[in-house]
Amino acid sequence: MSHEPGTDHFKAAILEILNETFASHHGHYLDKGTSLFETLATVSAAEASIPVSVSCASIATQVNHVIYYLDVLAHDLVGDEPTDVNWNAAWNIGPVNDDEWSALIARLRATADETTALLAGTTEWNEDPAYGAVSIAVHTAYHLGEIRRALCTIQDRPPNPGQS
Repeated sequence: MSHEPGTDHFKAAILEILNETFASHHGHYLDKGTSLFETLATVSAAEASIPVSVSCASIATQVNHVIYYLDVLAHDLVGDEPTDVNWNAAWNIGPVNDDEWSALIARLRATADETTALLAGTTEWNEDPAYGAVSIAVHTAYHLGEIRRALCTIQDRPPNPGQS
């Protein structure tokens, strides 16, 4: 790790913020029980498949996009900048069934763990990992907010006629 003043504190802080964003409350900015994985644990495959509006993505699509973003940033962190990045593809996911939803969440967890481990193992905190780590935290927190807002909208909708 670079021995610049504050580098150790930055690394510890960003890793704790990422842990709070993905997994568990530390009291920095989320309420208890509202991390990404805690939130997704309350979402059914049917709910995850509902677009919030004609122009808004479903929760499953948001999750797929976060996975893609993490994967691209992880490659960049190790100096393996992907040449075939297709952001539109990250937004193309249809309705998911229970198995597909579980697999998507498992893929998100694996990708988040992998990316966090890469950051934890970073010894040279120059511009790339610092900006990458902050971007991951901010971007994921943004999508967590979008997912929580979508969930409120979806769960407050009356059922469609003929559905039970």
